[in-house]
Amino acid sequence: MIITNYMRDEHRGCDEVFVSAEKAVIDGNFEEAEKLFLEFADEILRHFKKEEESLFPTFEEISGSTEGPTRIMKFEHEQVRGLIGKMAEVVEGKDSDAYLSLAESMMILLQQHNMKEEQMLYAMCDRVIPQDVKEATLATMKEITL
Repeated sequence: MIITNYMRDEHRGCDEVFVSAEKAVIDGNFEEAEKLFLEFADEILRHFKKEEESLFPTFEEISGSTEGPTRIMKFEHEQVRGLIGKMAEVVEGKDSDAYLSLAESMMILLQQHNMKEEQMLYAMCDRVIPQDVKEATLATMKEITL
């Protein structure tokens, strides 16, 4: 469960910052909202980078599959990146209605995405990747920055 636990904790951290940014928008505190949204974007993009540059290639090499769950997750990462761009524009423009609408879409997308990763992909990683390789992969992921 080394991969599952680490990555699930990262999901929860991103969720907390996202909710704080949304609350700041609701409160009309756009300076705080923009700061928190940028923090969320950095955290989620760093998380994706860890998966795409370390975890996914390790899983694909060991499992022999590049067409399975990692391909779907990468596609969903692109959808999230697109929403991040739109949300950055509206938070900068102080458009609370547009932000909250996009935030709802983002939350639904992330909840579904995270559930698939946590219940399927990470569990598969924990099952098929040898312990020493999991530990090395985790160490590599912890070093990744934007």
